[in-house]
Amino acid sequence: MSLLWHDSGDALAAHGADGAELFTYVYRPADVSYESPRPYLHPLRTRGGDLVSAYRPWDHVWHKGIAWSLPHVGPWNFWGGPNYVRERGSYVDLDNDGSMDHERFRSIDDTHVVEELSWRTPAGRVVVRERRKLAAYVPDDDPSAWVLTFRSTMTNVSDGPLPIGSPTTNGRENAGYGGLFWRGPRSFTGGHVLRPDSHGSVTSADAEAARGLRSPWLGYVGRHDGSATGTDGGSRASTVLIVDPGTNPGRTPQWFVRSEPFACLCPAPAFSEEITFASSQILTFEYAVVVADGDSDGTRATALVDLGRTSFDLLRLAHTA
Repeated sequence: MSLLWHDSGDALAAHGADGAELFTYVYRPADVSYESPRPYLHPLRTRGGDLVSAYRPWDHVWHKGIAWSLPHVGPWNFWGGPNYVRERGSYVDLDNDGSMDHERFRSIDDTHVVEELSWRTPAGRVVVRERRKLAAYVPDDDPSAWVLTFRSTMTNVSDGPLPIGSPTTNGRENAGYGGLFWRGPRSFTGGHVLRPDSHGSVTSADAEAARGLRSPWLGYVGRHDGSATGTDGGSRASTVLIVDPGTNPGRTPQWFVRSEPFACLCPAPAFSEEITFASSQILTFEYAVVVADGDSDGTRATALVDLGRTSFDLLRLAHTA
């Protein structure tokens, strides 16, 4: 199924051919510098219309739907807010919050967009050039799910190395966030995590136990506020599942995941080990985000992972076209 786009001049709204709103990609955010202005996807919806993203929650105002967010890129913060400083053993405002600035769209067609961005320091110096591709796969044979595929190709255009790290590489235990970060709605607090176990099946896991886990994918099931109910008579649920293709820098990612005090998923490539990013070096990251109506058990989670992996193949075909 193809996409229909509406460009407001600072955001692209994507609808399926059936008219369902899937997401809005805000490519020119009106954020203050402390929040590291960068493009984000919000609102993000299931094909049934349920909202599965949060925007500027009071506890972390720099969390915005789904965004490519990196807290430690050399001395710069492209996540927002303060940095964890090893020597202080705490978070400190360092006035080092950079921005990812939209330059232009190279192309927009019925399945994907290709964008060019410049990463600027607070002083305005460009240190990274990025080419980003967002694609959507909306299967005709499954009206309950669709896939957002994200690819970022980053080039270090500074005159020195920009190692990519996290609060954990900087000294904070088991807090290795950074990468493609999804923040769920407030009602998703207390939801459950889907993960593959050592035998290849799918189990539910406590989010605390899953944090730091190396895994090719992880999923989250949350429930919605409101009067509408699911087929079991309980509150309606949705599933968000992120798939890593196994080719990204940093090997199989470690996951930053929470269900308390809020819902989030992040396949963090530099959770516990920095990624080298030398001057003129090019790094490419890609992920598939599966958004589905309803709860998910092990059987359905496996099918959603397969759907995400199919979207990688389609993205690569488009990339080489």
